[in-house]
Amino acid sequence: MSEPARHSGLGAYGRPGRPGSPADGRRPGRRTARRLAAALGAALALFTAAPAVALPAGGSVPEADGGVSAESPVVMTIDTVSPQVAAPNGTVTITGHVTNGGKSVLKGAHAAVRKPWSGKPLQQRSELSRVTSRTTPIGQDGVELDSPQYALPELGPGQSQPYTLGVAVNDLQLSGDGVYELAVDAWGATAENQRDRALGIARTFLTYNANPGDAQPTRIATLWPLVHGPVLAAQTTSDNDQTVSVLRNDSLATDFAPGGRLYELVDTGSKLSGLTWVIDPDLLDAAFAMTKPYRVQKPNTEESGKPAKDDNTVPGTGTAAATAWLDKLRAAVAKSGNQVVSLPYADPDVASIAHNGSDLTGMSTALNKAATAGRLTVEGRLAVDTRSDVAWPYQGYLDQQIAGITQQAGSSLVLVNGTSMPEPDTLNHTPTAVRPIGNGQSAVVADDTVSALFDTDLNTPQAQTQATQRFLAETYAITHEQPQNQRGLLVMPPRELTANTAKVLANALQTAAGKWVEPVKLDVLAQAAPDPGATTAVPAATDYPAQARASELPAADLSGTDKIQNDLDTLMQVLTLPQRVRGPFSAAMVRSLSTEWRTQAPDGSTYRKGVAQYLKELTDAVKVPPKSVVTLAGNTGQLQVSVRNDLTQTVTNLKLVLTSHQPNRLRVGKEEELVIPAAQSVTVRFQAEARNNGPVLMTAQLWTTGPNSRPYGEAKDFRVEVTSVTNGVLYVFAGGVVLLLLAALRFVRQRKRRAGQPHEDGDQPIGDTGAGGAPAPDEDPDKDAAEAPSEDPSEDPSEGADGDPAGDGPARTPRDSSADGRDRAASDEKVGP
Repeated sequence: MSEPARHSGLGAYGRPGRPGSPADGRRPGRRTARRLAAALGAALALFTAAPAVALPAGGSVPEADGGVSAESPVVMTIDTVSPQVAAPNGTVTITGHVTNGGKSVLKGAHAAVRKPWSGKPLQQRSELSRVTSRTTPIGQDGVELDSPQYALPELGPGQSQPYTLGVAVNDLQLSGDGVYELAVDAWGATAENQRDRALGIARTFLTYNANPGDAQPTRIATLWPLVHGPVLAAQTTSDNDQTVSVLRNDSLATDFAPGGRLYELVDTGSKLSGLTWVIDPDLLDAAFAMTKPYRVQKPNTEESGKPAKDDNTVPGTGTAAATAWLDKLRAAVAKSGNQVVSLPYADPDVASIAHNGSDLTGMSTALNKAATAGRLTVEGRLAVDTRSDVAWPYQGYLDQQIAGITQQAGSSLVLVNGTSMPEPDTLNHTPTAVRPIGNGQSAVVADDTVSALFDTDLNTPQAQTQATQRFLAETYAITHEQPQNQRGLLVMPPRELTANTAKVLANALQTAAGKWVEPVKLDVLAQAAPDPGATTAVPAATDYPAQARASELPAADLSGTDKIQNDLDTLMQVLTLPQRVRGPFSAAMVRSLSTEWRTQAPDGSTYRKGVAQYLKELTDAVKVPPKSVVTLAGNTGQLQVSVRNDLTQTVTNLKLVLTSHQPNRLRVGKEEELVIPAAQSVTVRFQAEARNNGPVLMTAQLWTTGPNSRPYGEAKDFRVEVTSVTNGVLYVFAGGVVLLLLAALRFVRQRKRRAGQPHEDGDQPIGDTGAGGAPAPDEDPDKDAAEAPSEDPSEDPSEGADGDPAGDGPARTPRDSSADGRDRAASDEKVGP
């Protein structure tokens, strides 16, 4: 063991470290950590995920000590600190691991606690950041205590050894209340370098609170999110005449059970007061659906959009777990001092909509409906009052476009990430969280450094200890920056808050509560007076983080969702029981916009395709069956077209329009309105009139009726073969031609007789009626007998009464005057669905 005398001077602790740069957002030592992990192999796997230095300001926990080198080859960790807040005359016990990350054997090494440098507390939050930026042992980490020390055995490369050190608080020689660096180092030599030196170091913080004094506690509102990727499908099925919900998968059965993420979040949150529960109403609907018998789609069947049946679904398994979870949640949110914020139904991604879908007419309507549905769902499922005018953009990033669309959707409060609205350098304290941002909106801005402590899964003891000790240090420093100026702080964990991280956050809040922290609900922060020096400017859209923009829902997906709404509106117009479809599909459309698809892009794409396909299946259930050729034998007759309804309810407000592509050859009567009972077909008959033999292309199209008439379903083309225009009609056509020729001949003869004679009216043009009253040559004296057929293909074939075409066509012969004395109806080649 090294001699104590060697540890008395600051210069003995090696060369200065390489300070990190927390401002650049990079995690110190990540590259070194990867090299170390490769060298250590499986034996060191536990430690590659655990940092050996304290958390950099505003960043996540590093994976390993960035200072591992030939000079400093040891990876140190601090796994526990007990108690987490030091008390006078007490003892602080520290446990951790020492790992040889070098290539040479450690010899004569020991672990020891360092006494804080100068014994003075760290006064500013910037000082905390500087401590966490260090990567190698330096003198400012303090002086190693002679006792206690933990003697380490020889450790070969990759070998690890746990340690436990209990140090008296008095031996740390703390000068008063405040936050101190707490460091543990390994001192010794290696086989290739026999010089005693500091081989590695681990740092954290120790808060000393002997005399609380009269400082105003910082009010902390903590968001407690309960969200999950959408699982309810648009389809339902039936069992003994009971509607049965269908889920995309059964993942919630695990999440709701003890040990599952959502179970642990509710269980942990139920032990806290002053929480702000942020809940996706769609999750509550899914849980409620699971309290009854439900079915789950089989893998790889969701995208097909086929109706749910026994052959493509299986029974769900989470009924008991969902029932117990809902009961537990109702009790937790009912606790005094808590608040419930309902997100818009299914938590639509307002940032994606603002950037890629603001020009889509249905988006604003969808957001407004989602907010109303969200409030009603949460209040109905949990029997509590809720606040529904709160917007939470993805990860709290805000810009002017996002602020605008949330304001249009009725959100008066926006939860904002501190990196979006950083404080000015001139501000020498942490401002309160709330600040006005214009247009009647306020932002509640989360503290970036504190919130970042909980943005990953804290699944190792070392990561949990580092986050807890840093939280205590940061909140203590905030409270004592201006002890009489009470501030409000927002802690914003991620939507996908893990069970491990939730427990760490809860422990940190409970440790500080009643000392220098006061947990409060969100409304308390929102109603506080804003700090006049805080930032209120909302950044431009160009300042939105590129990484967050890269995960947005693209414009094509948003357009597809908007089309779902349009197609749903069309279907609603024809259903006699629209409530059976409106609710499930309206909810499914909003689920297509869920923020959760940011991290589950393939699932989101599959979900949207499945919803669109299922809606198409329902729409196509009312259709004109395919036809190929219909024969019309004669100049007049009826064309018969079938319409099939395969839905389980009657449809109405529909009409069938039959259009001829050559109305000068074949014309049909006006459209017919329809009422089609469930699972039945009707046949519509159109009066038709042909003028020529041969094929004519026809189009059958269903339309909705009413003021907003629109096409329904796909148009169907078929061919009409006109096989025999009757002789009578041909005679009329021929007679018309003869009459025209006779009139022309008469005109020529009259001109010859009047040749050279002056006209009684010299201003009357030639060809007008003369003195003798003879008709002008362009007047048809036999007009009542026949008219020239119209050759204008643009004439509307649907006009006329009782199925007779309108317009200037040839005079019709009576129906019994055709060559064979009868009209023959066209045959209808019906094809069932």
